[in-house]
Amino acid sequence: MTADESAPARPLVYAHRGASAEFAEHTRAAYLRALADGADGVECDVHLTRDQHVVLLHDSNLDRTSDGTGPVAERTVNQLRLLDFSSWKGARIPEAYGPRSDQFLTLPDLLDLLRTAGRDVGLAIELKHPSPYQLKLEDRVLEVLREEGWDARTSRLGNIRVTFMSFSPDSVRHLRKAVPAEFICQLVDDVNVAEIREELGLGPFTGSAVANVMKAAQLEGERILNDGEVGMAGPGIDYVRRHAGTVGRWLNSGRRFRVWTVDAEEDVALCRELGIQEITTNRPAQVLAQLRQPALAASTATQGRPPL
Repeated sequence: MTADESAPARPLVYAHRGASAEFAEHTRAAYLRALADGADGVECDVHLTRDQHVVLLHDSNLDRTSDGTGPVAERTVNQLRLLDFSSWKGARIPEAYGPRSDQFLTLPDLLDLLRTAGRDVGLAIELKHPSPYQLKLEDRVLEVLREEGWDARTSRLGNIRVTFMSFSPDSVRHLRKAVPAEFICQLVDDVNVAEIREELGLGPFTGSAVANVMKAAQLEGERILNDGEVGMAGPGIDYVRRHAGTVGRWLNSGRRFRVWTVDAEEDVALCRELGIQEITTNRPAQVLAQLRQPALAASTATQGRPPL
């Protein structure tokens, strides 16, 4: 039995940080919209606060997605609840999705939302590293889930199917001590030194040093998947296109695939053609609508590409 109890005719669709093309990522509105859109599951990124609460944020600092600034790890959960995490998107939030002051979510908050779905729903938790709390992040996430009633053997919490993922091989190995391999996803992506320097605002020397660390993590993540130490592979869509042979080998060896971030029609068609089991998207309604139609365009998505 894999992380999902049955294999549908189409890929399962996970909403990336909720329906984040419509509403600010990781907010109550984004997740409620994803459920309303019919997403099979949702994805979230987690960090620890100063007082050890598990909160839903992608970045390690507050600058991009709130009216606050500085590291998440230096704030308490109550301090974070006072910040505005939705206005930056410029989207009007329907009254049914709660006020602006109620958009910030902890992991227990998200679990409460998913319990109301009235159906089975997947939850993909990405553990973000580097973390100032190191592997205590993993321990705290598991502790919170156990307090909520999560069963490690089945990785279920009522109607919620829980899986875990990280780019960090250390995180994946640590999770493996407490979680069956089939519910753990090793994320992988290519490392580009120039892009890393630009994204992080680093100079040539520091940027290269950081890239070397990330490249080592990528190679170790690929080894973990090659050796079948976990049951799920999580490449980005560009990685899928660039590494057809590797992707084919992992698929043939039984790895379950969760590919991110799949928004474009041609990328959805490619994943469908390849037999990818799960796709993560910012646009769950759009992707589901495409997948419900006959796969007429799928064959064109891989024309001219080497067979897997």
